[in-house]
Amino acid sequence: MASRFAFDRTRLPAPLLAAGARGQQAYAASELARRLALAREACPEEFEAGKPAFARLIGEAQVLLEPVRRPRRRVPVAVTANPQVVMILPGFGASPMRMRYLARHLERAGHIAKRWGLGRNWGPEPARFDAIEARLLELHARHGRKVVLIGWSLGGLYAREIAKRRPEAVAKVISMGSPFSGSPRANNVWRAYQFITGHSVDAPPIDADLAAKPPVETVALWSANDGVIAPRCAAGRPGERDRAIPLRCTHMGFTYDPQVITTLLAELEATRA
Repeated sequence: MASRFAFDRTRLPAPLLAAGARGQQAYAASELARRLALAREACPEEFEAGKPAFARLIGEAQVLLEPVRRPRRRVPVAVTANPQVVMILPGFGASPMRMRYLARHLERAGHIAKRWGLGRNWGPEPARFDAIEARLLELHARHGRKVVLIGWSLGGLYAREIAKRRPEAVAKVISMGSPFSGSPRANNVWRAYQFITGHSVDAPPIDADLAAKPPVETVALWSANDGVIAPRCAAGRPGERDRAIPLRCTHMGFTYDPQVITTLLAELEATRA
């Protein structure tokens, strides 16, 4: 029965068939098609080994409750005896506003918390790295001291690479859920990343050795509850960071969880520029 109603393309007028063919050719050559191909790229299973289970990813939805929880939350913050200048780098797709809650608590302790100055983070580009480097040097010169770089997720990869460029201006690097170690596909977002940025996750448009430790004190915060990044990729191996500190927050929680804020305050207190 179904064959009686099957659509026969050969019965279409020749001009319509030609127009359809041209449309298909135009799509195949389009930027959209290229990005969709990147998002659908075949990936050997071992390259994704260790990525968080789907249940962990669903757990990231806890962030939707944050507007309700935040007004009732009280995070104890002591005034620091060792104030630091901090530049905070947001994660992929995030803006500095996502980091503002965390920054306010650092400021309550007496630290100087600064934005990275580039708005929303849509991925690595040579010009963006040059701008981050310039921002770092400007803060270093203005305050007359080395700067602590705190980077969430992709922002932590930026922090590590910028510290390699300008170690003389960096006091410490703290990454939070940043996949600097292992496979860059051991996470739940690499397909979306490739579609949005237009480049392969393991072939960024900048020269970088993500696993190489910066020549300054480097601390990696990671969580077994991370629903986005493989915990081992964010914790790293000995030699890829100085210390790895385990937490129990979600990936989104790195921007607001009290244990993250407490850990950051302790790291800043112990920093020696």
